[in-house]
Amino acid sequence: MFENVQAFSGFSVDDIAAATEFYGGKLGLRTSQANGILTLHLAGGRDTIVYPKPDHVPAEFTILNFPVPDIEAAVDELVARGVEFEHYDWVDDKGINRRGGPLIAWFRDPAGNVLAVLEQP
Repeated sequence: MFENVQAFSGFSVDDIAAATEFYGGKLGLRTSQANGILTLHLAGGRDTIVYPKPDHVPAEFTILNFPVPDIEAAVDELVARGVEFEHYDWVDDKGINRRGGPLIAWFRDPAGNVLAVLEQP
């Protein structure tokens, strides 16, 4: 039924203006807005919508993963842009998980949703 439908994903935030500044300003994504909904224009034509929700509850799972060739450089640049990384018990001082699998570091958007940057050659 949906094999030829170009599906897309979305998630909620409590403040579209803060989300626009974060995703467009700090992360450098191309964004647009229409009808009170923010669209993140991700590489590969994978647009994702961000919609306001007054009773928003942050996602405690990773909603977006950003693959990068060099996680050290990406973490350093994001920190320089004001992004704060999560510091779970199993990550190093920079917030990078090195316990197996891809190198990965988690951070949150202004609404508290979990995002990640992960190293992929």
